[in-house]
Amino acid sequence: MSDSKVQAVSVTTATEQGLYVDPVALTAHLPALGYSDEALFIEKVSISELVAHYDTPCYVYSKQAILEVYQDYSDSFAAIDHQICYAVKANSNLAVLGILAQAGAGFDIVSRGELMRVLAAGGKASKVVFSGVGKTYDDIEYALTQGIACFNVESDSELMLINEVAQKLDKRAPISLRVNPDVDAKTHPYISTGLKDNKFGIAHEQALAVYKQAAGLSHIDIVGIDCHIGSQLTEVEPFIAALDKVIELIHSLKSKGITLSHVDLGGGLGVRYIDETPVSIGEFANALLPKLKELGMTVFFEPGRSVVANAGVLLTRVDVLKPTEHKNFAIVDAAMNDLIRPALYQAEMAVIPNRLPSDGINNDDTQPWDIVGAICETGDFLAKDRLLSLATGDILAITGAGAYGFTMSSNYNSRGRASEVMVSEDTHQLIRKRESLESLYADEILWQDK
Repeated sequence: MSDSKVQAVSVTTATEQGLYVDPVALTAHLPALGYSDEALFIEKVSISELVAHYDTPCYVYSKQAILEVYQDYSDSFAAIDHQICYAVKANSNLAVLGILAQAGAGFDIVSRGELMRVLAAGGKASKVVFSGVGKTYDDIEYALTQGIACFNVESDSELMLINEVAQKLDKRAPISLRVNPDVDAKTHPYISTGLKDNKFGIAHEQALAVYKQAAGLSHIDIVGIDCHIGSQLTEVEPFIAALDKVIELIHSLKSKGITLSHVDLGGGLGVRYIDETPVSIGEFANALLPKLKELGMTVFFEPGRSVVANAGVLLTRVDVLKPTEHKNFAIVDAAMNDLIRPALYQAEMAVIPNRLPSDGINNDDTQPWDIVGAICETGDFLAKDRLLSLATGDILAITGAGAYGFTMSSNYNSRGRASEVMVSEDTHQLIRKRESLESLYADEILWQDK
């Protein structure tokens, strides 16, 4: 990569026309991505080569970037007994799960389907925690037969169902309660999970009573306590506030004769999409370690976004340029069915060119563009008012797309989902085929009058 990766300082420039994201400055803050001879690379593979092999739209992930973040978590908490349980919902591709399983990761799941994926990828059930508010009888039965490490219980009715299933299987179910500490994560309301208004967890003031209830059940083993306050947190203070409330409960439980073996602090650590300044994993660990060491318990973490977001990009091609009197629209072959975060969360994600214009923002062709898809919805946009120099056929990379990108994609407007590719150094491999249009209706059956 060029030396400009190190020299870059400013990332964005706001103008009356729109937002200019300096692609070189941005990639200086991202793993795996960078420009060489004005061409964009992920690890040692050029984006142009990937497009020639796999076409667009296409998700591309860096193996090394994924492993570096996982290792950063593991190293940062090396002073205590810990288990990093990757949150499968962030990116559930088998190749991603397999890479993390080989590195020693555990997994945080929210459905039977995710557990099946983990096992298919070589993950160990004994390193899996099962979260989620709507576990069914079949979910619980399957997880118990596979021998998962723990259910994170979110209601007293769920607790009773787990006990019922365990009794019928003649097994003991390991559980922790997901306690809602009523801590404001100061994030988007759709990804805030730790407030009393959220559907998740058991209220802090009710937790002691539910633990006592669990202690009286015949086929329940109480092993831990869990909390998760939200996603894309850029400060450590909400984590500390939640941990303090959890510690208070741990001491109260011990005084009642209920001793726990682990504490699960969930996930939610934020990433830099454009100009956010999230706390680093090392800073996060240093802030929590004194309290965690004093507890002397095994600590679980459930990172998802922070492991994979900046390991991935979504590649898309400019199909149509539609300048109007009021707005300039660049219609690309990716759309909200491929990447829903901008429409759903008003998320701002960077859009950078495959090749750098020779004179950057001063290029005479630079204009403000809304990057939109071909879906029949006004909400179908990937970015708005971005200063770019564009021509039909150009390839753009949407960064930060490794988390909640493909995994939230759909077939809306009968569009096939994108392909997925993994890059490792100078090699690349298809890890999910692009869906054919015929496959979208292969399982449907025409009505026949009798």
